[in-house]
Amino acid sequence: MENILSIKNLSVSLSGKRGIVPILHNISLEVEQGHILGIVGESGSGKSMTAFAINQLLPGGRESIVDGSISFCGEDLTEKTEKEMTKFRGKEIAMIFQEPMTCLNPVFTIGRQMKDVIMTHQKKSSKEAEKQAEEMLEKVHIRNPNRVLSCYPYELSGGMRQRVMIAIALSCSPKLLIADEPTTALDVTIQAQIIFLIKEACKATGTGVIFISHDLGVVSQLCDTIAVMYSGQIVEVGRAADVLAHPQHPYTKALLASIPSFTPREDGNDTLSAIPGMVPDPLEVITGCRFAPRCSYAMDICHKKVPPLQIFADGYSLHCHLQKEVEN
Repeated sequence: MENILSIKNLSVSLSGKRGIVPILHNISLEVEQGHILGIVGESGSGKSMTAFAINQLLPGGRESIVDGSISFCGEDLTEKTEKEMTKFRGKEIAMIFQEPMTCLNPVFTIGRQMKDVIMTHQKKSSKEAEKQAEEMLEKVHIRNPNRVLSCYPYELSGGMRQRVMIAIALSCSPKLLIADEPTTALDVTIQAQIIFLIKEACKATGTGVIFISHDLGVVSQLCDTIAVMYSGQIVEVGRAADVLAHPQHPYTKALLASIPSFTPREDGNDTLSAIPGMVPDPLEVITGCRFAPRCSYAMDICHKKVPPLQIFADGYSLHCHLQKEVEN
């Protein structure tokens, strides 16, 4: 499969009241056509910032990117001007956000907002755009799309608003869809429906998807590949089945262990597991592995040296001294 997105050694820093704050450290990711990449990690790990960097929506603009490249269909997005990026956003690269109520304009109807997106990126009349908007709402299984087109965002439920956001995102047939925690505020039934819609769109159109979440249960149902992020770094990448069944990085193991279970554990200890400590402040200087202060497997070298990238079969990659120690 062809890679539609390739991020190489991306580092991002933002300027703030406390000075220059490093946010992302040497991020490398790939998304294939028709595949779904899941990015998981705690809040503050850099998942959303990675999405903003792809769309060139960082608070400091292009100047925030310290190093690295973001290649989309052979074009480096880090070299694009703001005017050039407007041709990509919404058409080639679409995004679904966690809370649609903050993304949909409360003073315009759903129909007006959908038509604006379609007419901005496609040469269509108002009537043609309205027909396409109706068809897109039908594709995301909204009954009576004509009624929904005339509604304002506040008149729809959270699940309906998220379906509308998916319809808007897919209306211009993007090559890449970024879904930033789109199921977090929804109940389990609606979550399942949203997951189905994203999966269906990916399969039908060959759209590549980046699905950002802290919920490993949701990611396990949807994604082909999983990238685990911690404190602005990618610590583990592999096929979803491999990462979930045989995690190699201590952080991934800790995340999986913290998922509540309804079945008794083999060791008889039913205490909910939690990762000690907090994600480090971006300004905190950590010499070695950034997870070492919270890691129960940490060795002396973990506190002194940054773990090198290790690449295994099937594209599995890992940043961890422990794996190297086991091999030795």
